[in-house]
Amino acid sequence: MIGFIRFADALSAAFGKAFAWLIILMTFGTAYEVFVRYVLGSPTPWALDVSFIMYGTLFMMGGAYTLSRGGHVRGDFIYRLWPPRVQAAIDFVLYFFFFFPGVTALVLAGWKYAARSWSYTEVSVNSPAGIPIYQFKSVLVAAGILLFIQGIAQVCRCILCMRDGYWTEAEEDVRETEDDLIRRATEAETARGGHA
Repeated sequence: MIGFIRFADALSAAFGKAFAWLIILMTFGTAYEVFVRYVLGSPTPWALDVSFIMYGTLFMMGGAYTLSRGGHVRGDFIYRLWPPRVQAAIDFVLYFFFFFPGVTALVLAGWKYAARSWSYTEVSVNSPAGIPIYQFKSVLVAAGILLFIQGIAQVCRCILCMRDGYWTEAEEDVRETEDDLIRRATEAETARGGHA
């Protein structure tokens, strides 16, 4: 199970980090649009569509990575007070009753939606530029498959936690800036206390 968890985490991280670069493209695209609109007085017909497409793709393809790192929103004001084994048991049940049916529906409906869009090479109706969007409908299926794989890894985590009494954490790859600042302040305080 540990091997599969590590595989799923690595796969989710690879896709999440690769698609995170869309933020840079969105920033440049928006900056370009602002410049040509307000400085040159010549707005583009495509900027809004492209920013929607990139943001939607980033959001969908980052879902499995966020799940692997425990970053999805959770009403944990009660959950966090439970022992890890209880948390794991509740999560285990909820994955089968809600997560997997929802993700399966996303993949199946997304497949139909994307296939129909590819069949007539759909373009956006939101702008006169007619930006092609059929290829981006496939993101629904890809994101659903990644979520499904990561969901299986999360179920494995639940099983291990119910057995061992602690959660198998994802390998650390990024840290919150605030956590880093707190760690440095704590280390500095400890060092000052040791020299006093």
